[in-house]
Amino acid sequence: MTSLTGLGYYQVDVFTHEALAGNGLSVFLPESPLPARTMQRLTVEMRQFESIFLTPAGPGHRFEARIFTMEEELDFAGHPLLGAAGLLHHLHAAGQASADWTLMLGTRAVALSTTRLEGAAATYDARMNQGKATLQPPLGRAESQAFLAALNLDASQLDIRFPLQVVSTGLPYLLVPAAGGLDRARVVHPAFEALLATVGAKFAYVFDVAAREGRTWDNAGLVEDIATGSAAGPVGAYLMQHGAAAAGELITLKQGRFVGRPSKIMVQADAAGDIMVSGGVVVLARGELF
Repeated sequence: MTSLTGLGYYQVDVFTHEALAGNGLSVFLPESPLPARTMQRLTVEMRQFESIFLTPAGPGHRFEARIFTMEEELDFAGHPLLGAAGLLHHLHAAGQASADWTLMLGTRAVALSTTRLEGAAATYDARMNQGKATLQPPLGRAESQAFLAALNLDASQLDIRFPLQVVSTGLPYLLVPAAGGLDRARVVHPAFEALLATVGAKFAYVFDVAAREGRTWDNAGLVEDIATGSAAGPVGAYLMQHGAAAAGELITLKQGRFVGRPSKIMVQADAAGDIMVSGGVVVLARGELF
């Protein structure tokens, strides 16, 4: 195994301005890229929903990024990118009120900006452009009923004004518009990941349209995510597509209440279709491997 002696890492909280709230994240800062197996094992060790690994990628505020859950590497995720940008401001632009960053996920360049929050120690606002969303055709009635059952819901909890639909800004989510019933939603299908694959989705996101509150889980239904930036962008695009939000409207999406970590994700879709997602970042702790 690659020597990890001296490898530094930080713990940050994302989608909050308060320490020990929001969605926790481990950020590793190796001097050179680590093997994928090592990054996967470190992520499991940290027990966060996701960890991100950053290595410098040339002059300026440009870094290579790789994101892992406890099960796999992801092509894209929101809260790790925002949390990483907040930490980079803390480490590399502490004297500046604002800064811009580029994080490379493979061949995709993600532009982020950060602002230092005055009067609060190690606290920042981070904002990212998720680009334009891809919306697949809405699901039909039979497919919708199958997914409602898989999520322990029925038609009485569905907001009938809106369809179930797969939307992506980098990670495809099946969006399930609810009218109440969030408290009973959970994954109950024994092969939920395979079921999602039949409609081209990676995860499902159940959200109360009126309350602007959502929930999502790993596909085994064992771990609920606290705040999901990669789902927030699709939700913003979906709401604008279906007339539930106006272009330029700042949407506050709540998440994490059911796991005792209430979080707020800000989403804005402009008239051209670009999706902006933002939230607070608190740098909580730092560590080093021996």
